[in-house]
Amino acid sequence: MTRRAILRGVGHYLPERVVENAEMETMVDTTDAWIKSRSGIERRHFAAEGQLTSDLALRAAQAALADAGMEPAEIDAVVVATSTPDTTFPSVATIVQGKLRTSGFAFDVQAVCAGFVYAMATANSFIQSGQSQRVLVIGAETFSRIMNWEDRTTCVLFGDGAGAVVLEAEEGSGETGILATDLNSDGRFRDLLYVDGGVSSTQTTGVLVMQGKEVFRHAVEKLAQTAETALDRAGLTPDDVDWIVPHQANSRIITRTAQKMNVPMERVVMTVQDHGNTSAASIPLALSVAKQNGKFKPGQVLVMEAIGGGLAWGAVVLRL
Repeated sequence: MTRRAILRGVGHYLPERVVENAEMETMVDTTDAWIKSRSGIERRHFAAEGQLTSDLALRAAQAALADAGMEPAEIDAVVVATSTPDTTFPSVATIVQGKLRTSGFAFDVQAVCAGFVYAMATANSFIQSGQSQRVLVIGAETFSRIMNWEDRTTCVLFGDGAGAVVLEAEEGSGETGILATDLNSDGRFRDLLYVDGGVSSTQTTGVLVMQGKEVFRHAVEKLAQTAETALDRAGLTPDDVDWIVPHQANSRIITRTAQKMNVPMERVVMTVQDHGNTSAASIPLALSVAKQNGKFKPGQVLVMEAIGGGLAWGAVVLRL
């Protein structure tokens, strides 16, 4: 018998403030046309003053639990992917755990935009090993807090939000649940995307720094590679994929990656136009929105893939 991590529920939360490209034009030297042509982004959400990453994570978690028809007490692990925690410690996950009153353990995963994929792979391992029965996996970010508002090429790209999923162990011979994962990193490229502050370096939060052209080049190649590796481990090919749910960083990256995999855009979930790049929150946000819009059906194969600072990248293959 095979023990698999089954997707039971998804949910998301977006801050109330919506920032259209027209408003960005009043904040930095940019235009709506430039932002759309470079990224496909039309709007993003910004957290309110005093609204923390854990606040967004909590709301997304509650939505995912409601979708799964579960109570917090049934969860025995919480894993949060974030690069923008409330504080250096404790983790966002333990804050969420305390507010939900779940049992077991909780911790954060930091792999920037690839964080949710890393968190899913981690939760999958806990479930497969028998360590956990039900895991709440959350991606939550407040990237608006680490933007360099003098760098018009990056500050227009990011937004805030959170998404969550509930995974549950199931014994059986079925082919549903997480079928395969693939994780990668290469620290030689750490200077392509980073934040120029930190506890042991500057004792400040710092702001995001990105070499956009280089990140784009690595992203298309590595996203297609990791998705195909994960599919191969699952005994599948791109032809078997019903939906790609990619990291929502840039519409051009998403399109080029799909082309490289020979997957038509009709089978790609795209939400970057409405949310911007929400880093570790972008995949669960896209999952939740797509489910709300009725895109998914039981038995379909989903591929989630992401790349972020590190560089870190990976993919998850899931059958609904």
